[in-house]
Amino acid sequence: MSLPKKLEEMQVEEASKLAQNLRDTLDRWSKLYYTKDAPEVEDYEYDEKYADLVALEEAFPEIITQDSITQRVGGEILEGFTKVTHTEPMLSMGDVFSRDELVEFDNRIQKNVGHPVDYNVELKIDGLAISLTYQDGELIQGSTRGDGNIGEDITKNLKTIKSVPQKLTRPLSIEVRGECFMPKASFAKLNAQQLEDGKPVFANPRNAAAGSLRQLNTNVTKKRDLDTFIYTVVDSNQLGAKTQHQAIQMMAELGFNTNPTQEVCANLDEVWDYIAKYEGQREDLPYGIDGIVLKVNDLSLQQELGHTVKIPRWEIAYKFPPEEAATVVRDIEWTVGRTGVVTPTAVMDPVQLAGTTVSRATLNNVDQLTAKDVHIGDTVLLHKAGDIIPEITRVVLEKRLAGTSELNIPTQCPSCGKKLVHLNGEVALRCINPDCPAQIVARLEHFGSRNAMNIMGLGPKQIQQLYAKNFIHHFDDLYKLTSEELSQLDGFKEKRVNNLLEAIDNSRKNSLERLINGLGIQGVGTKMARTLAEKFGTMDNLMQTTIEEFDAVDTIGETLANNLATFFQSDVAQNMIDELKAVGVNMEYLGVKPAESPDGYYKGKKVVLTGKLEQYTRNELKERLISLGADVAGSVSKKTDILIAGADAGSKLTKAQALGIEILDETEAIAKFEQ
Repeated sequence: MSLPKKLEEMQVEEASKLAQNLRDTLDRWSKLYYTKDAPEVEDYEYDEKYADLVALEEAFPEIITQDSITQRVGGEILEGFTKVTHTEPMLSMGDVFSRDELVEFDNRIQKNVGHPVDYNVELKIDGLAISLTYQDGELIQGSTRGDGNIGEDITKNLKTIKSVPQKLTRPLSIEVRGECFMPKASFAKLNAQQLEDGKPVFANPRNAAAGSLRQLNTNVTKKRDLDTFIYTVVDSNQLGAKTQHQAIQMMAELGFNTNPTQEVCANLDEVWDYIAKYEGQREDLPYGIDGIVLKVNDLSLQQELGHTVKIPRWEIAYKFPPEEAATVVRDIEWTVGRTGVVTPTAVMDPVQLAGTTVSRATLNNVDQLTAKDVHIGDTVLLHKAGDIIPEITRVVLEKRLAGTSELNIPTQCPSCGKKLVHLNGEVALRCINPDCPAQIVARLEHFGSRNAMNIMGLGPKQIQQLYAKNFIHHFDDLYKLTSEELSQLDGFKEKRVNNLLEAIDNSRKNSLERLINGLGIQGVGTKMARTLAEKFGTMDNLMQTTIEEFDAVDTIGETLANNLATFFQSDVAQNMIDELKAVGVNMEYLGVKPAESPDGYYKGKKVVLTGKLEQYTRNELKERLISLGADVAGSVSKKTDILIAGADAGSKLTKAQALGIEILDETEAIAKFEQ
């Protein structure tokens, strides 16, 4: 609690004024969080202020106002979405932050029902609450929580999410609720793309999920790799379930994606063991969690206990304490990416954070750097956004040394010295000089990278040295390198030189999708490059494709279609492709299209890879499976047919076991290539 004095020392007038100030602050923060999906503060700061307001209103009930945030659920309805009135209110949950508060909750439950109870304990997923309605087994509507009584109709967007079943395994008419979230890997990928495109990054996976789900353009939602966990059935009588644990198992049988980590705990000691277990495993989970949820397991007792105007009395959320570390900023580095975006990075004293040593934190853009008012020499608090990306929470102003001054924002590119600009109102600073050395080096690094042309032995260090010696400038220059030139690289003797020359030569024979990815077209990654190669077959076809023809491809939206047509029809691209053709780089798709793959064990099956492999690299095995007609996905769901598990497999294996999915080790998987 951060109130200026003890509650018993306050007068009503003072408490009322404090409460109104807290309401105004929380209303602003809530609107940014729930409606704009752009939080201004960390969750724990919001929770602390909210707890202060609750304490004031409990101590002085006469100061409660009808519009107080403590009397409301969720956020506003965005314009552009149809309103949906919920059949039963979608309530919020009460929060606790200590074992003592959990004991108070348990005592209150026992007092109300007259005996100890079992709890179904579940992970608190950091996402957006959703409702799904089915009629005779068919999905007819999906919505957000909204203000608890009225939400937004997002049916079309939810239908783009693979883990949302369009049809149940039984023809039931039923409403279920759960959480839509963005996996950590998808969050990291999305923010990397946002940075590359000069757009604001998302603060955390929850807001990224919300911003992706509440899109008027369903193509945007589809590309964001969202997932769901379902954990509530509105009318449990429709399933015949007696307990929360049983209801979740029955929903899994209907085809819903449910979280296999749920456990029934007979007492608080078991609950606390569960909390300790998953607080320790938090970093290893593929999705973000910010606590655990206790629910009275007996559904009839849930009905008996009921709810207040805002929260159920039979459940509570235990929130994990925020993990932060203090360190000192020693420098701000400005780096130029391959698209020209100039990004500030704080260089700090190394510090342990969430199990790793952190010494650098990207500040994303100038606006964020200015808003946080970071000075060299400042003590700052760090956290990991979405448990992934090191981020500066705030400057500890009381530790700021006298004499520190605001940072000078560069006006010239730190690489080429040309003037930096903001294009089309974007927040990113950008160098638009096509001959900027940093951009050229970054483009060459991407071209030779594992997911592009896969030139083994040609890393960033080698690219930088070759560029500095004026041996390479364009992509085709890589294919003109000689043994004499390569021998000038640090540590390159005859064997390494020959190996690199062989790797460069082998890359000429790559299938078209690797070249497409290597060209660095805005909005095109590994998956889209394969889609383009499969669809159009040759580079010549791509060079002649119109915006309308690109837009007609299911997974390509209007913006990307425009980017593709603009790129392939430009003189720069025409010259680049002609130069690559001249040095013998393959311009055709060499893979097997899914429809043309031979009949066999993997054809048409959804396969997920996990763990360490010995006989193949992950990419090699993925390519082989695709050639056999498999659909290789990144995460396990109800629709997964096979999990191939190498050594040290983690949560994907656990989930696959819980779902009864076929599991193969690497040797078994390879043996089935010929079946």
